[in-house]
Amino acid sequence: MPFSLSELLWQEAYWLPPNVTWAQLEDRDGLVFAHPHHVFAALPVALVLVVVRTIFERFVALPLSRWMSVPDPVRRKIKPNPVLEKYFLRMKQSPAETQMALLASQCGLTLRQTQRWFRRRRNQDRPCLSKKFCEACWRFFFYLCSFVGGTSVLYNESWFWTPALCWENYPHQTLNLALYWWYLLELGFYISLLITLPFDIKRKDFKEQVVHHFVTVGLIVFSYSINVLRIGSVVLWLHDCSDYLLEGCKMLNYARFQRGCDALFIIFALVFFYTRLIFFPTQVIYTVIFDSIKNSGPFFGYYFFLVLLVVLQILHVYWFYLILRMLSSFLRKGQMREDIRSDVEEPDSSDDEAVSEGPQLKNGMARGSRAAITNGPRSRAAAYLTNGHTRAT
Repeated sequence: MPFSLSELLWQEAYWLPPNVTWAQLEDRDGLVFAHPHHVFAALPVALVLVVVRTIFERFVALPLSRWMSVPDPVRRKIKPNPVLEKYFLRMKQSPAETQMALLASQCGLTLRQTQRWFRRRRNQDRPCLSKKFCEACWRFFFYLCSFVGGTSVLYNESWFWTPALCWENYPHQTLNLALYWWYLLELGFYISLLITLPFDIKRKDFKEQVVHHFVTVGLIVFSYSINVLRIGSVVLWLHDCSDYLLEGCKMLNYARFQRGCDALFIIFALVFFYTRLIFFPTQVIYTVIFDSIKNSGPFFGYYFFLVLLVVLQILHVYWFYLILRMLSSFLRKGQMREDIRSDVEEPDSSDDEAVSEGPQLKNGMARGSRAAITNGPRSRAAAYLTNGHTRAT
């Protein structure tokens, strides 16, 4: 049964051009070809990268963040409150005003105290800048090494400069050992990102990042399995061109090196625009659509590979939209204020501490308040609670 299932999954009609068989791609006469089972070697590579990342962030990135004086916000501790904690974890982290007033009544607090508790509780779950810096530092280090390594591997290849040559004598293209190791390292890295996804910082485009990682892993595995390493390596290199610039920009931003951050972000935006919105669709997707089937008809693998590339291009357009928003903010304010994908720290003003909370009754309402909070329009007492004041006694 396992043999028949494998045979069904790897039917030549699905993955290879017409009139091409897996037997024709077997190693022979000193010639080595890419085989699907090679990608399993990326799993131990991914685990090693996870360990290397842990060591790198602790012994390299964290000391570097301290040397660059990356400021971590001072967060005030909150008093344990089982009722509010239960609501925060199970219901909503930012309750509506009416619900906030009801919770204040249950806990014997004013509305202002309850709002401050939720604000501090939300800040408590936000990652500190040093953690963001360490994550960006690791990615910057890997992407930069990958970009330099990929450039050295691909620079002397004629098909790197002329994408149409990626399909010359396809699929009978032998495996370049240097290209194999670079490809394997890239696959292992993206698998490691999927492994650490639950522990990494969750930004506003978290869902898009998950889709991107899965699509990238799918592209790398699929392109290797059907021996389209040439065009696949061009796609990987195009991404590395701008990725290390973005991570470097984040590092400078967290360290408050604003001028360097602004300059590097503009360079990143220009590189991103050219590599992913100009070169990628007009050269990579174009050659996949037209040049890949000049010597053979379309097949399932052709359509599947094309769909993955189109999904990747949609993500490129979405991320460039975010870049344009940040550039617009830069032109209006003169500097990059923040990453619009990030969850911003809420200010914990000391003004709240100076506000007189007033005496409390057992039910949590301010003394002298005559109306209870209802689901209808806010009562006069609720209006006082909203402002953090109590009625005069």
